[in-house]
Parts: sequence; C-alpha cells; structure tokens
Amino acid sequence: MEQTHVFKTEVRQLLDLVIHSLYSKKEIFLRELISNASDAIDRAQYEGLTDKTLVEGVTEWRIDLIADKAARTLTLRDTGIGMTQAETEESLGMIARSGTKTFMQALKEKQGTNAPELIGQFGVGFYAAFMVADAVTVVTRRRGTAVDAAVRWHSTGDGTYTTDAATRDEPGTTVTLHLREGMDEYLDEWRIKALVKLYSDFIAHPVRLGKDGKDPGEADAPLNTMKALWKRSKSEVKDEDYTEFYKHLTHDSAAPLRVIPMAVEGAVEFRSLLFIPREMPFDLLHRADRKHGLNLYVRNVFIGADFDALLPEYLRFVRGVVDSSDLPLNVSREILQDDAVIRKIRSNIVGKILAALSDMKKDKPDDYKVFFKAFGRILKEGFHFDFENKAKLQELVLFHAARAEGNAPVSLRDYRDAMKSTQKEIYYLIAESLDAARQSPHLEAVLASGCDVLLLVDPIDQWVVDSLEEYEGCTLRAIDKGDLELGSDEEKAEAKKAIEAAGLALRPLLDTLQARLADRVREVRVSPRLTDSACCLVVDAQAMNATMERFMRAMNQEAPKQLRILEINPKHPLVEKLRAMREADAADPRLADYADLIFGQAQLAEGTVPADAQRFTRLVADLMAR
Repeated sequence: MEQTHVFKTEVRQLLDLVIHSLYSKKEIFLRELISNASDAIDRAQYEGLTDKTLVEGVTEWRIDLIADKAARTLTLRDTGIGMTQAETEESLGMIARSGTKTFMQALKEKQGTNAPELIGQFGVGFYAAFMVADAVTVVTRRRGTAVDAAVRWHSTGDGTYTTDAATRDEPGTTVTLHLREGMDEYLDEWRIKALVKLYSDFIAHPVRLGKDGKDPGEADAPLNTMKALWKRSKSEVKDEDYTEFYKHLTHDSAAPLRVIPMAVEGAVEFRSLLFIPREMPFDLLHRADRKHGLNLYVRNVFIGADFDALLPEYLRFVRGVVDSSDLPLNVSREILQDDAVIRKIRSNIVGKILAALSDMKKDKPDDYKVFFKAFGRILKEGFHFDFENKAKLQELVLFHAARAEGNAPVSLRDYRDAMKSTQKEIYYLIAESLDAARQSPHLEAVLASGCDVLLLVDPIDQWVVDSLEEYEGCTLRAIDKGDLELGSDEEKAEAKKAIEAAGLALRPLLDTLQARLADRVREVRVSPRLTDSACCLVVDAQAMNATMERFMRAMNQEAPKQLRILEINPKHPLVEKLRAMREADAADPRLADYADLIFGQAQLAEGTVPADAQRFTRLVADLMAR
C-alpha cells in the first residue's frame, strides 16, 4: 500500500543547495548515480566475503543505463546490494544521511576494523538527480530477500516522498529520472558516452547503454574501460584522466600538484596511484577528527579507505590508492600494523614519494615552493619519526633566509653552496614569525660579516635542528645562544681582543648593571653580535630560547625557568652615556632606572613583555619628559 512521507530535514533548503550551489555542473548527476551504483556493488562483494549466499548465481556485476527519448526518462540499474523498506526510508528519506555512511559506522561498531568507506559518505550525491529531473523513482530489492520484498520510492522533490511495495526479479536498485524541460541532451547517446568516459571510466564494473527504452544486451560494449586507472600504463592515461580521478577520490576542486604512479614487482607486488595536493585540506591539521591514509584494494576488491599503515604520519597529505595481490581479502587494520608485506609496501611508497618530491624540487622549483608552503611543516615531522630517511628529508626542507630577496626560502644545500670559505657553521634564528625574525638584533653582526642566517618560524623547527645538528660537516648554530665568533681565525682573534678590551673599559658599568639586575640576568657582558642595537638577551648554548619557551607554554607544557645573559653594544651612544654617568656618580639613582629600561628594551626585542610593564612605560614617559 502506497504511503506518503515527509522528508526528515529541511528538504527544500537542502535540495536548493544541491541543485544550485553544491555542484557547478548539472552533468555531475550522472557521475554521482554511477558512483552510488558502484558503491552498492562493492558493498555486495564485501558482504559476500562472509555470506556467500548473497552472491550466489551472480554471473556479472553490472551497471545499465537506459535512455528513453519518447518517455523522456533516463534509467540507471545496478546489481548491487539493494535496500530494504527501512533502509530506503533511512537512506533516501533523509537528506545528507547516507546509507553507506551508516553501513560503515555500524560495521565499525560491530567489528572495529576493515570497514569500507564508500563514495556516498556525504549522503547528497543521489539528490543531484533533481538538478535535471522533476521526478525520481527508485525500485530496489535487498540481496538475501524475496522477489516481492522490493520497495518503490518516488519523489518530485517537493518536500514529500512515497513508498510502496514492489517486485524485482533480481537484487539491486533501479533509479529512473523523468527529465526536466531543457534537459533532453542527457538522453543523447553521444552525450551519455562522453560523460561516462569523462567521469566514470575508471569504475571497476561495466557500464552499458540501452537505447530507445530497451535494456542493453551482452553484445553492447561497456562505455568504460573498467581497467582501474592505477593498473594502466602511464602512456595510456591522459593528465585529465588523473585529474578527474583525483577529484573523484578527494572531492578537491583543484588539480593535484603531482601525480605519482607506481608499479612494483619482485619480493612484493603492488600498484599504486598517489597524488600530492596543491593546497592544504582544511581538516588536515585537526588531529582529533581527521583521517589520513590510502584507499586499499586487494585483487581489485575494495577493502577500505584511510588505511594509515600504508603511510607515515608526516606524509599524511598524500592521497591515492594501493592495490596488492599479496594480501588476504579479509585483511584488517590490526593485521596491517604487523604485516611484513604491508611494511615492504609502505617502505616502497615512502621512498617513491620522497624521490618524487626531490625531482619536483630540482625540475620544478616553483611547484615545489607551492608544495612546501602548504605542507612543509608537516613534512618536517619526519625528522622526529623517520630517522631512516633523515638524509633524504634534509635535502627537502626549506627555510627562509635573511639575505635572500624577500627572505625567500632556501634549502640547506643552497645555503651551504653560498657560504664564505671562512664560514664553518650554518647560522639560524628561531622566531615566532618572519617579521619578528627580521627585527631581531641578533642578526646584525652576522649579516654585517657577509654570512646568511636561516630564519626558522615554524614551531616544529627547534626539533628539526635538534635532529639535524650538522649538515655536510657544518654545525647548525643558533645566533641567539652562547658565544658567537665570526670570520676567519685571524678575524675571530682580533674580535676577541676587542671584546676583552671593551669589557675591561666597561667593567664598572657592567658590574653596576649586574647588581641591579641580579635576579633577572645571569651575566651582563659586552656583545659580539650587535652593530646597531644597544642590547640583546642571549641564553647558554644548550638552553631554550624565549621563542621556544613561549611555544611550550602555549602547549600548556612547563618551561624551565632560566636567567638570560644581557649583552650590550660598547659602541652604542646609549652605552657611552651610561658609562659616563657611572663615572661621574656611581650612586646616581638614575642608573637603576636605566638598567631596568635597558633590560626591558632587550626583552621587547626578543618578543617578551616586561614583567612590570606599567613601570617600564612610566620610566619611558619620564625619560621622554626630561
């Protein structure tokens, strides 16, 4: 008996979104319906692994298209899993609620592993049909049920739908679209063939076309090649084929930055098709709910998506598929973690990705800069997690350089090749931002000596340099830590003598400043790193700088309390003024205020707000008034 139902969500608004906003091209409806049909077949095959009765008598998994110009209908029929009455109301009666998503969740709750994540995860692809149809009818029968257990679902997209009992000779689903006025192009044979070739050529099941309202026969050749894109040789595939497959796989609107096809034979055999996106997906850094990994097939059977055992965490931006004949069909995520075959596949994939990035960096440097801007901070995580590939990773990382035009990013190789012959260290500065790094007084003497400085502005950079320590015999040296010696051995010796002489001349002033700041600094000394600024703060060689302390606190981690070293520039007019003031009157009360001011100035230069900001601003105001 036919029953009328009301959609369970604001169907008018959502249908309007689907029809007018979600898809830029109406032709996408055919891709969505074919993908749904492919999902239904994949799901039937998957359930048939454990329940053989569901697939008994199946001679061919197929998807049929039937165009009827007289009736102005386009019908799509599959031999997939089908739906029961309840599943029909759940899947088709609620917009944005996908049957495949519900199936996936239920299967995860039941067994916790091995659940295929299918194309229909968003639950709106079916409703793309209303972009071209003013009425849609679905007749479906669940595998494992009787002929008369089929159900008919019908809607004109007006906020209601009807369900009724039906019959269907074989399990599966038939979707019939009554096309709107002006949409008859989707009944033309050439148009249908072109769309299937464009959007669904890689679908693993045959898509056949029947004309004039007749069913396609076995003699009708499939419209799609059915050969998975990753199993075709590179010479057979056009760039647009890769792009379309990538967009289908990822729902990204942009073309991939790099395509990496793989075919590995030998001890382990597998094929894969990997993609490096052009831009960072919005959810990639949200660790709580994001997923990463590759789609896994075993002997052409879809096993599941987001198998993270195939990729290390620091390559989680890579998307794609892997197809292996060396794994069992009932493979689970737990088995994958310890499986020797999967470890070999993973090792091959990681090596191929890093090699592809190396090639991109060399052959297409502009593309590589686009990649590194989007994913560089994620790639750097590999220094912590993948010591085996450290040598490859150190050739891939880029850092902003102080002397490069616009502080453009350079590689360690670029820096090393440009070093002066007398330079033995690679200098770097860790800062919270590029602007903060540019303004740091620690740069002054290093840049004046003709050396460059790497500006490290990602929170992870401290762990990168801790892991690297040296590159091609050159120690990585933080310019805001410990002692700093620049130039040749002769230049270093001369600079050391000059510093000692200046320290001796300024000793009374240094002692006065040290006495005033005893609870805030460990030492006050003459600086070898300043040419223009009056002062700066440095830490011991093995200590954590101010930027890293702030990063630690931002992550709610305890940062060890440490006293810094205050360095002053003996040639700065301010220091000369303080020395003269001290010589004139060692008890001058202004010396204490000026000690506080110079320390506060050094704090601001490193990005730290003075502890007593009100006193600091008052002292500045008083000084300006005088």
